[in-house]
Amino acid sequence: MALTEKPLDSREAGASPPARPGVFARTARFAHRRRWLALTLWVVVLVGVWGAASGGDDYRENYTLPGTESQAASDLLDRSSETKTGDSLQVVLHDKDGLREPAVQDRVDKMLAEVAKLPKVTQVRSLYEDKAAISADGRIGYATVVLDVTSANMPRGDTERILDAVKTVEGQGLQAELGGGAARKLAAGEGGMGEMIGLVFALVILVFMFGTLIAAGLPIITALFAVGSTLAVIVVASHFVTIADYTPYVMMLVGLGVGIDYALLIFARFRSELARGESHEDATVKALDSAGRTAFFAGSTVILALLGLVALGLGSLQGMALSVALTVLVTLLASLTLLPALLGIFGKRFARQFAARDAKRAAKRRPAAGTGWRAFATRVQRKPLAVLIAGLVVTCALAFPALSLRLGFTDAGNDKPDSTSRQAYDLLSQGFGPGFNGPLYVVVEGENGAGKPAAAIAKTLNGTKGVAAATGPLPTDDANVATVMTFPTSSPQDEGTSDLVDRLRDDVLPRAAEETGARYLVGGATAASEDYSAKVADRMPVFMAIVVGLSLVLLMVVFRSVLIPLKAALLNLLSIGAALGAISLVFQHGMFGVEPGPIEAYLPVVIFAIVFGLSMDYEIFLVSRIQEEWQRAKDPTVAVREGLGHTGSVIIAAGAIMVVVFGSFMLSPERMLQQLGFGMAVAIFVDVLVIRCLIVPAVMQLLGKRAWWLPAPLAKVLPRVDLEKH
Repeated sequence: MALTEKPLDSREAGASPPARPGVFARTARFAHRRRWLALTLWVVVLVGVWGAASGGDDYRENYTLPGTESQAASDLLDRSSETKTGDSLQVVLHDKDGLREPAVQDRVDKMLAEVAKLPKVTQVRSLYEDKAAISADGRIGYATVVLDVTSANMPRGDTERILDAVKTVEGQGLQAELGGGAARKLAAGEGGMGEMIGLVFALVILVFMFGTLIAAGLPIITALFAVGSTLAVIVVASHFVTIADYTPYVMMLVGLGVGIDYALLIFARFRSELARGESHEDATVKALDSAGRTAFFAGSTVILALLGLVALGLGSLQGMALSVALTVLVTLLASLTLLPALLGIFGKRFARQFAARDAKRAAKRRPAAGTGWRAFATRVQRKPLAVLIAGLVVTCALAFPALSLRLGFTDAGNDKPDSTSRQAYDLLSQGFGPGFNGPLYVVVEGENGAGKPAAAIAKTLNGTKGVAAATGPLPTDDANVATVMTFPTSSPQDEGTSDLVDRLRDDVLPRAAEETGARYLVGGATAASEDYSAKVADRMPVFMAIVVGLSLVLLMVVFRSVLIPLKAALLNLLSIGAALGAISLVFQHGMFGVEPGPIEAYLPVVIFAIVFGLSMDYEIFLVSRIQEEWQRAKDPTVAVREGLGHTGSVIIAAGAIMVVVFGSFMLSPERMLQQLGFGMAVAIFVDVLVIRCLIVPAVMQLLGKRAWWLPAPLAKVLPRVDLEKH
């Protein structure tokens, strides 16, 4: 923001007297004058909600997919089983001399007997009770530990006790590992370090920008109050609604980013008003009445984009979307109430410090703030078409790999190599084949009994390409329902396993149904992943129409233009494409040594919603200032140059903070959070450096006065909103 140039006052321009202060100005003045009351209320809210949340959380996943074949298979099995059990763990054993050696078997039996006595364990099926549980060479085998709870509800401490008991058998050439969903939680570890590193780097950037630790700390304090309060609310809400356990991390990811950004935008405008000679109270009011208004509409676009996820109807995403949208809303409230209170407390100190810095700057005859950005904008304006083409080539090239995205869900094969779940996974693959860790199950329902049609399909499957073995039929409590376990020749995440699911559903099983009259359903993790991806793809057009449509309407109201919202939507889609393309290169194709695997099936829609909203933030930050300069000078070239001159440094600083906060999640042990953090960091990096600083000024220069075109019929219908108050 320029600190030395005083914009033209409205009275000097012959404008009409200012209208009654708006809600932003009144809120800012109240919070500034009642600063200690506002701060106390926020402290009370923070302490109060965490007091209510002291009973702990109840996060749980919901990946049910009504109307899909895999869900129908799962529901049919549940209905046909009178005895309900939880999930299971596998005790995987490896001995180079063979597991059937009497001394080894004696040690293993004693260990399994101890495991059977532990909490949450209802049954232990020894590997010696089933010949199929020991590999052909006799060196690798597995025992099954049946739990009385699902993996999601298995306490970490109880899983650790089982692992400790399993590890007691190791030694003298015998290796013991624990596999299964609950065991994967042990590999996940604990988060928190990444967020702290992100905050430290954000503080460094802010100190560099404002020159004082206290000034740099205000945006972070505001963001922490907002995110902390919302996290506590979500902890309480998790007892009543379904909220996934990864939701708090996504809330912190988005909340800290937008919270620091909005506070930074307001604080930068506050500093600019101080430089113009305003008192710290008037500077606060004017900053909130201009930059606060901008932040409000920017935040509204993020909330609209997140609420669009609700339209997908996917239970695992709805709770997360609502939680993150609430985080952004509370962040806005903190920026509009807590921040002006903090400015009231430290305003006099800031006025002295900034005045002293400006005096030193003037004494050293340094160029006015924003001079470099004005020069940069001028260079872009000289060859706008060339800049536009170069920017589009870069972003399209980065987005190209997104066309080959392969969606799925991570499994133990993506865990850390030294984790017990990964060791168990690798041993089972070595002993029983790569498809053993991700079997498909074919559920057979026959009106006069499922035995014969199940036996027939088992025989057919054993001769089907891509099937290593099919075992069964496995009976259920309902004589008309049976299951045939089908082990692919490929691993769960291999594309060949997905092809096998399609082949079974489209060819093999329909022919069998015609011959036997039975009903065949394919279930299992890979089948559910395929169904999930298909469900997302089916609903994506509606989701995109809602998010893009509402954002276009909002921007048309804000900027009273048709071309600017259309340009913003198209460029935001480029940012999203660049993010997905980068994720594909790194996590799907293994660039930089990352373990290759599929992209989490729900990640594209989550990134679409969040990045689309955040990209609109920077669009509004930049174009609102261009609009302000356009209304003053009525010269599109001057408007673009001055708009970038006033906001370039703020956008770069805000983008840098977003990048370090999002990028810090690459340190998370959770692969999903790594993918999300990396994708969002790339999206913001591209959006700030390439799109907002290059493409947008180039497009605005090419459009000229046409950028502000609005058809008369629309002008009459749309409400009038002044984004910037002068």
